Amino acid sequence: MIAGTVPSTIEAPVDETVLGTATPWLVIVWNDPVNLQNYVVMVFRKLFGYSLEKATKLMLEVHHDGKSVVAHGTREKAEIDVARLHAHGLWATMERDRA
Repeated sequence: MIAGTVPSTIEAPVDETVLGTATPWLVIVWNDPVNLQNYVVMVFRKLFGYSLEKATKLMLEVHHDGKSVVAHGTREKAEIDVARLHAHGLWATMERDRA
């Protein structure tokens, strides 16, 4: 330090990657003309451990509304969930929760 100078406070820059770790991410499954409804229910139950009732509700949202949020969590978890859904032939994406 130079004699006679007072250190100033330095604020850390806001880094989006830091914010992203605390912000939940949504996993969205989109409707497609390929997969049967009972298959989609089975995938939701297998991958997320959902009950038959919850998996059916989510599948019906996909079918009627064109999409459904089927999971949420950290970015890393969402990336894994999307990859697992893709591996089962479902069209899935992720986005940051705006809430």
